[in-house]
Amino acid sequence: MKKPNILLITSDQQHWNTIGAFNKEIFTPNIDRLVNKGTTFTRAYCPNPTCTPSRASIITGQYPSQHGAWSLGTKLSEDVLTIGDAFINEGYRTALIGKAHFQPLRGNDDYPSLEAYPLCNDLDFWRAFDEKFYGFEHCELARNHTVEFLAGQHYAIWMEENGLKNWKDYFMKPLGNLHDDAKHKWEIPEKYHYNAWLAERSIAMLESYNANNENFFLWASFLDPHPPYFAPEPWDTMYDNKNITVPDINVEEHSNNPPHFNLTQVIQPDFSKYAESGFTLHGFHSHLHDKEELRKDISVYYGMISLMDKYIGKILDKVDELGLSDNTIIVFTADHGHFYGHHGLIAKGPFHYEDMIKVPFVVRYPGKVPAGRVSSSLQSLVDLAPTFMSMADIPVPHCMTGVDQSDVWFGKREDIRSHIICENHHESATVHLKTFVDKRYKLTVYYNQLYGELFDLENDPKELNNLWNNPEYKELKLELLLKYIWAELGKEAMWMPRLWQA
Repeated sequence: MKKPNILLITSDQQHWNTIGAFNKEIFTPNIDRLVNKGTTFTRAYCPNPTCTPSRASIITGQYPSQHGAWSLGTKLSEDVLTIGDAFINEGYRTALIGKAHFQPLRGNDDYPSLEAYPLCNDLDFWRAFDEKFYGFEHCELARNHTVEFLAGQHYAIWMEENGLKNWKDYFMKPLGNLHDDAKHKWEIPEKYHYNAWLAERSIAMLESYNANNENFFLWASFLDPHPPYFAPEPWDTMYDNKNITVPDINVEEHSNNPPHFNLTQVIQPDFSKYAESGFTLHGFHSHLHDKEELRKDISVYYGMISLMDKYIGKILDKVDELGLSDNTIIVFTADHGHFYGHHGLIAKGPFHYEDMIKVPFVVRYPGKVPAGRVSSSLQSLVDLAPTFMSMADIPVPHCMTGVDQSDVWFGKREDIRSHIICENHHESATVHLKTFVDKRYKLTVYYNQLYGELFDLENDPKELNNLWNNPEYKELKLELLLKYIWAELGKEAMWMPRLWQA
């Protein structure tokens, strides 16, 4: 019997509640197709709420504290074992189309980066590039988002090959010529948008694999809807601002939270004590915003998701057209979540609310994964690698510390996981936190700090009442701290099997 193919489709920085099947303010008919024909997991989490650590966990099956790419600006070692390596060893073809972000935009002699400037914009280098990249024998890459100065790579090559010689005009300085005050409407024609490139190239890989009757692991890694909020016509005005719900902030909700939460709600916050070696920290700035301006941002954010959904649909159509549907496991998810006004926040950072650490998560595998099912089983992106390998009957290496979720995906068991751990580590000792989540409670601890967070997700699903310092919850806090320690012990990477007594 032929082994199953794997098609992993990811978005970048997508809030968990932005699927049309569950949120009527947004239109995502193609993701809805996956929802209707597969199982949606409503409690799926990232292992870190930033790109590099979470993406590295997807391909290694390890937590950021284990695989080494623990923060933005770090690099995943090329020596680490990835899911792509394991699938290649079993005769699979592997490819990554879209965003990688396993390496920083700046490298040095000790830690060179293929994704760094100026190499990422050396199009001749990328035209000739044919090396394996983190277990992907074929990769076509792009970096950054919407109008940000582009790390050109394969996307820029594609634009030039398709006639857009002046592609730099559509991107911000220092690379391009876009006005600094441009907002929301991206002048680039849709046919040159990176979603079109990504879908076209993913489809080409599917056609190639099918023609040669090859098993494949294909990662279609979309770059949207990560800010800045820009979309080409007509997607920038697809949603009427009047019909967009803007999350409200409770005036008192940060009163019991760690101090950096409160600082986000002042005009000129002083985050100087959190500074680390000259590096800025994501989210450490004022989050105050005009509600009507944010409403427009959200409408464009939704438009970006709907545009992405269109091209996800083209990939799904090709899977069906080629007759690959019954033998292809499709997972749609995101690398981490997003704030667009939730708790008064408008950017990611060390704020482990559900909005930031939960992700959309849908699995389709006809005849194996129940259709139209919604499950509250705890899922983590760190589980993807071991689960995919198990479903392809590939031995899971000891170094992978994620868990095999296949029985849960198949509907044979309600739960495999009893808890989630989400990490967030910066150089500063005051910004090193980990979150433990179980079926009901969420606990966040900070290295060398006496403050923390404790939320009852059952009675306080909006996370408005931090119980950390509430004396009535002292015993519960101690119990959860012990469970967290057990969970940390349980995720130790036992990569070397024991062969004998001594």
